[in-house]
Formats: sequence, structure tokens, C-alpha cells
Amino acid sequence: MARQQQDVDELFDVKNAFYVGNYQQAINEAQSVKPSSPLVALQRDAYLYRSYIAQGNYRIVLQELKSADPMLQPLKSLVDYLSPGASKPVIVADIDARVAKGTELSNEIFIIVAATIYYHEENYEAALKILHGTESLEHRAFSLQCLLAMNRPDLARKQLKLLQDIEDDGTLTQLAQAWLNLAQGGPGVQDAHYSIMELSERLGALGAGPAAVGAAAAASRGMWEEAEQQLTEALARAPQHPDLLLGLAVTAAHAGKAPEVSSRYLAQLLDSHPEHPFTREYHAKANEFKRLAAQYQPTVSS
Repeated sequence: MARQQQDVDELFDVKNAFYVGNYQQAINEAQSVKPSSPLVALQRDAYLYRSYIAQGNYRIVLQELKSADPMLQPLKSLVDYLSPGASKPVIVADIDARVAKGTELSNEIFIIVAATIYYHEENYEAALKILHGTESLEHRAFSLQCLLAMNRPDLARKQLKLLQDIEDDGTLTQLAQAWLNLAQGGPGVQDAHYSIMELSERLGALGAGPAAVGAAAAASRGMWEEAEQQLTEALARAPQHPDLLLGLAVTAAHAGKAPEVSSRYLAQLLDSHPEHPFTREYHAKANEFKRLAAQYQPTVSS
């Protein structure tokens, strides 16, 4: 009986809500947990603060980190990096130096912060390097995401096998399977769609990330209205989220909505997320088009 009590994950509901991007639910669950040990308290607070960060509620985190456990302090670097007007090269250089020093590599919170910053920088190899060898399910799932971003589904499949060996029916494993299936396309898209639907039925409202995956899978099967509905519901919980806005711009066009509907979502994305990869690429292409068009302007004869 004692062993069974020890095996109970006190943060099970907190983690599941966090993994599917339902950050307010994760916060609510975390605040109701009465940890049985300092380690559980530390892990609870990490998910709590990471949920606030994901919501963009940076001030709460910075204020509470002043008196928080030293192991939680790396989260300040993540807040600094994600804050508007951040001096990102300086923050990345600081993370590089701390990684090279190695003294914080035993802290899982520092590892996830460093890997997250590297991922945002599209330095997937650096993210994989710091995640390598860790036993955390979340770290392994993050490694799989990095491999997919590098277009290495072959290595991602090996990472998924490790996740399945540890926890075959876990939420992170299901999400990882859906990511991989969607990336590979073909028959796997239907499996990805079903996986996300099952998670939604089991855990309730999904956040931006899983909702975007589910919508992409539905869209790949030609189910544009369902994809639009999933994205719209997720956007109500995460207004201005770039992936949701981009998805809605696409689905609105394919679902037969008026052209201005798609244009509005696109305008929201461009205005509210100037540093998003799509926004940078969009402006780069637009400027290149203007440059080329200028070369072919008709000459005006006198």
C-alpha cells in the first residue's frame, strides 16, 4: 500500500494540462496541490511559473522568483528572452556561457530553459546537445520536436520508441506520435487527427500547440470547417497566438469565407508578431517582389 502511494504522481493533472497547452488549468491545478516533499513543491512551482510565462504573465514570475528556490532562477532568463524588446543575442550568449561552464546541467529547469531558447533561435543542434542523455519524458519529447524541425523523422522515430518504452499511453507520448505522424504525412495524418481528438475527449480544452496539430491534421484530410472550429476555440483561450492566426488565415480561405476574413487574420499575425518566422519570411518575400518589380517598370520616354 505504501508503495502504491509512492507511485502516485501528485502533479499528474498539472503536467497533463501543461502538456496540452491548457495553461490556466495547469495554474489552477498547481495551486491546489499540497506537495508531500520539497522536490514535489519545486516541480509544482516550475510548472506553475512556466504556465504563467506561456500566458505572457511575466511580472508575476519575476516578482515571485525574487524569493523562490535557487533551482527556479533559470526561468528568469526565459522571461527576459521572451519579453518585448529583449536583447536576445546577449541572453543567448549568457546561456552559451552557462552551458559551457556546466555547473547548471544537473538542473532540469535550466536544461528546459536553455533548450527552449535555442529552439526559438532555430539552433536545434544546440538544443539537442543539452537535452541529450536526460531521462525526463518532457526532454525526450522536446528532442523529438527538434529532430522534426531539422527534417529528421528517421531519428524522431527512434526518440518516439524511447518514449513508448517508458510510458506508451502517456499524454506526451501521444502528442509526440501525433507530431511525427503529421510530419510524415500520408496515412499517418489520420492517426494524428484521431490522437488529438482522443486527447481532447480525455483532457478537455486543448491549448494552441495541440489544437494547431489537430487542425493541421483535419485540414490535411480536407476537413476545413472542423480545422477552423478547432483553431477558433483555441484562439478564444489564447488570443493573438501566431500559429492559430496563421492556421485561421489558411482555413478561412479554404472554408469558403470572404477573402477579407483570411486577410484580417494575416494582418493580426503580421502586426502582433513582428519577430515570428512567418512574418520575417513574409516581409522578406514582399521586399524581394518589390525589388524585382521595380526592375521591370516601364521607362517613360520624354
